[in-house]
Amino acid sequence: MQTIPPPLAPEGVAAWAAREACRDLVMRSALYTDARNAQAYAALFAENGELQRPGGTTLHGRDAIHAAYAARPASRLTRHMVSNCVVTMDGPTQAGALSYVLMWSGSTEDADTPSGRPAQPQQMVGEYEDRFVLVPEGWRIQSRQARFVLYR
Repeated sequence: MQTIPPPLAPEGVAAWAAREACRDLVMRSALYTDARNAQAYAALFAENGELQRPGGTTLHGRDAIHAAYAARPASRLTRHMVSNCVVTMDGPTQAGALSYVLMWSGSTEDADTPSGRPAQPQQMVGEYEDRFVLVPEGWRIQSRQARFVLYR
C-alpha cells in the first residue's frame, strides 16, 4: 500500500532546492530507462541503493541495477510518463517521494511509421515510492519500490 506524504510545511529555499533535486532524479530515471542508458540510470542511485522491481525482485547496489537494465532486450521500446511526484523532506539529508507512472511499451522490430510504432495493447499504471539520500556526489535514490497498480 502506498504511503501518502504529509502536507507540505514551509521550510525555506534549501528544502525547496532539495525537493527539486529529488524530483529531477525521478524524471531522469524515466528518461534514462527509455533511452536505454543503463549506466546513467544506475548512477542515479546511491552506491548501496536498492531497486525493488514490480515483480518483487530486489536489485542491490549500482552494479546490479546497471547489469539488469543493460540486459534488457535490444528491441524493447518503452516510454514512462511520470506525474504527481510529491517529495517530502525527512531532514536535511533524507527525503521520500511518491510518483505515478504510466508505461507504454512496444518493439523496435515493428515498422517505424510517421505515426511511430504500434504500442502493445497492455498499458501499465504504477507508482514509484522512493527514498532519497544526500551523499557527497549530491542527492541520490537510496531505495525505490516500483509497482504496478492498474493495467489495460
